Amino acid sequence: MENKNYTSSKKQCPVAMFNTLCYLLLLLLHFSLSQGLTFPQDISALKALKASIKPNSIPSWSCLASWDFAAADPCALPRRTHFTCGIICSLDSTRVTQITLDPAGYSGQLTPLLSQLTQLTILDLSDNGFFGSIPSSISSLSSLQTLILKSNSFSGSIPDSVTTLKSLESLDISHNSLSGPLPKTFNSLSGLRRLDLSYNQLTGFLPKLPYNLLELALKGNSLSGYISKSSFDGLTQLEVVELSENSFTGTLGAWFFLLPALQQADLANNSLTRVEISKPSGGNSDLVAVDLGFNHIEGNAPTDFANYPQLSSLSLRYNRLRGAIPLEYSKKKSLRRLFLDGNFLIGRPPSEFFGGDTWVSGSLGNNCLVGCPGSSQLCSPSQKPYEVCKQAYGRKPMA
Repeated sequence: MENKNYTSSKKQCPVAMFNTLCYLLLLLLHFSLSQGLTFPQDISALKALKASIKPNSIPSWSCLASWDFAAADPCALPRRTHFTCGIICSLDSTRVTQITLDPAGYSGQLTPLLSQLTQLTILDLSDNGFFGSIPSSISSLSSLQTLILKSNSFSGSIPDSVTTLKSLESLDISHNSLSGPLPKTFNSLSGLRRLDLSYNQLTGFLPKLPYNLLELALKGNSLSGYISKSSFDGLTQLEVVELSENSFTGTLGAWFFLLPALQQADLANNSLTRVEISKPSGGNSDLVAVDLGFNHIEGNAPTDFANYPQLSSLSLRYNRLRGAIPLEYSKKKSLRRLFLDGNFLIGRPPSEFFGGDTWVSGSLGNNCLVGCPGSSQLCSPSQKPYEVCKQAYGRKPMA
């Protein structure tokens, strides 16, 4: 197909002037448009990125090894031997719009000159060996929609300037060595849909969260304090919450499981002491899976979990629950996985769990139950010794 710019320029030359000089100018224009002329500031940013990476960490077969600025223009087409991968340019071949490096083990610090790539929409440096701090100049990437720096060795705090990226939709800096608190201005990221900062060394409280979030993953940090309703106000689209392996304390309020779009909640391995559950409004809820295992939750097993119509997986294992297993659990046909092991539950488990057509897998072991059939996988591991149960209740536990 003939280039539109070339065609329009051709029409601008009157027939009388369509001489050799004009024709040569048109050929030059056509050549430049087809080859691409990357903006100088984008070229200098790409050069700085490659220069910041240790040469011995650039394998000969990698994307960066093909970046030869002396031999070709980065956005030039076709790319047969130079700039074969790692970047995508705009349709007019003048601006770099995406950088997605291969996981080749590149090692180096992230250059602040990346801020010159003002048309960049995707920056993905995942699964490499980048280290040092995330430069605050990243705030200049006003068009950035996706920032993925996961599985590197970045350290220091999350720069507040990240929260000025108004176009950002996905942020993943998981599996690094970031420390310090979460920026208080996180909620200013009004377009953010997915946030994953798992497996770092982040501390402090949960701030107000961006109200358009679909997925929140902060597991494997050292976050602490209460899980406050104010942090989640307005999050009507939040579907997935992963806060496990932190140090959250206190009561998890009933408001949490009433978040209107919530489907999965993992808060295992914290220090929660109490959980409040209310029936979902109108009996409607999308909640499918809940993990509250390995906390310090006391009281009875929450009966109202049985009122969540789609709940199929529930773990309350290794807490300090007492009393009987709610009969409502045994009547809930959607419940496929149930883990109540490692508590101080007493009495006989519901017989419905042990019929020939039982639908539940999981564990009721390591409790103070009586009559839990040893032939059932649900009753593994074995119950606590009688003396342990007696001491826990201060008397003979009820049968």
